[in-house]
Amino acid sequence: MARSVSKGPFVDAYLLKKAEKSRASGRNEVIKTWSRRSTILPQFVGLNFGVYNGQKFIPVLVTENMVGHKFGEFSPTRQYFGHTADRKAKRD
Repeated sequence: MARSVSKGPFVDAYLLKKAEKSRASGRNEVIKTWSRRSTILPQFVGLNFGVYNGQKFIPVLVTENMVGHKFGEFSPTRQYFGHTADRKAKRD
C-alpha cells in the first residue's frame, strides 16, 4: 500500500544532510546509505549513492526517471542462480 499523499515522501534526515553536503562540495563521491526505505527526491538527481543490500554497497547513480522510487528497488538483495534441475539436464 502506498504512503499517504498528505504525509509526503519518507526520507531519512541524515540522508538529506549528506546529499546537501555532497552537492555543496561539488565532488562526485559515493554517499553510503543503509536506508533502502527512503524515497528518491529530485534533489538527489546526479548524485552517486552506495545502497547496502545486506552484503555490500551497490553503486546507484540517480537519474530523473528514479524520482519517486525507493533506493531498495535498485539494489537487489537476492541472487538467482537458476534451477538446479536445468543444469542436471544439460549435463546428460
